[in-house]
Amino acid sequence: MAGQHCSGRVAALDLGKVRVGLAISDELGLFAHPRPALDGRHRPALLAALALLAAEEGVATFLVGLPLDLSGRQGPAARRAARFAADLAAATGLCVRLVDERLTTVQATRELRAAGASRRRIGQRVDGAAAALILQQWLDGQGGTGAG
Repeated sequence: MAGQHCSGRVAALDLGKVRVGLAISDELGLFAHPRPALDGRHRPALLAALALLAAEEGVATFLVGLPLDLSGRQGPAARRAARFAADLAAATGLCVRLVDERLTTVQATRELRAAGASRRRIGQRVDGAAAALILQQWLDGQGGTGAG
């Protein structure tokens, strides 16, 4: 999954069995912007939607959240994410990186609740908010250098 040219916008995915959270970086690679969740129930359709998104938005790198357990080990969900990342790289030919996403959904829920969102609104936005946290943490770790 490494070795491809990875400059351009970055998209992060928070995988779920039903919904997939999505966030995309701005053109400068400084800020993460959540997008509406994608349907995660049908993998071929999801991969096609992500390939189209990459073409339309200039995405060069996908970050796939890796849900490690609290001790840092890979359980079934992390292995599923790794398989998805390999499928995404094969389907798009783009850079795909696995990124530790421990507790991002919990943090996203807390932040939405603190902002006064209703339970219904939290349910609608938590996937994108979690993806935005994954992406923003990664962008911040790049030191403002974008997807390099």
